[in-house]
Amino acid sequence: MMPRNAASRTWKRLFTDHAGMAVIEFAISLPFVVLVTMGGAELTNYTTTKMRMSQIALMVADNASRVGTGTVLSNKTISEKQINDLLTGAGLQADKLKLFTKGRVIIRSLQPGATATQYVVQWERCKGMKSYTPTTYPAATPTTQHTISGNPFKVTPPSNGAVIFVEIVYDYQPLLGSQFIDISEIRETAAMTVRDNRDYAGGTNGIYNAEGVTASSCSVYSAS
Repeated sequence: MMPRNAASRTWKRLFTDHAGMAVIEFAISLPFVVLVTMGGAELTNYTTTKMRMSQIALMVADNASRVGTGTVLSNKTISEKQINDLLTGAGLQADKLKLFTKGRVIIRSLQPGATATQYVVQWERCKGMKSYTPTTYPAATPTTQHTISGNPFKVTPPSNGAVIFVEIVYDYQPLLGSQFIDISEIRETAAMTVRDNRDYAGGTNGIYNAEGVTASSCSVYSAS
């Protein structure tokens, strides 16, 4: 049997010994630190993906507003091949995000209507495998006049030109799981006024196809 004085000294040493305190504190705080770190990583991944989709939408709109073939003495013409090249460039810009496998890009041309208070969606082209039926924006029907009042695009084409409106819809793939960011879809839009005088009447609704390429129809869902 341990003498009373020895037992007292032993208990005193135990109560005053702080050698394992740091380990205990670390074990208690570790779950919180892990959650914060994982949440921060997921938020960073989402923010970066969203920013890249926004930049791609802006790039496509800007390029589509500049594209065309012609001289300073004639209106520029655009072709199906040029539009296909624009979409291909968007896929290359997205790189490992697999834009056309997990998402869809829609390009629309907004042009003046019959009166100053109207506009038409002259044409639209799409690419991507994501099954997406837009409900916010009207489809391309050149004969349908839409009123500028309540225009969902929030942009108005100039009286002698057009506005290129690009929409990207993308299925976000969480880095660690949806428990950190419960967002499954990213949508980004961008709009640019056409820079040069463009031939809006020739070809099919303003798009030529002398090369005979397959148009990027919005009725097709494909990544290629």
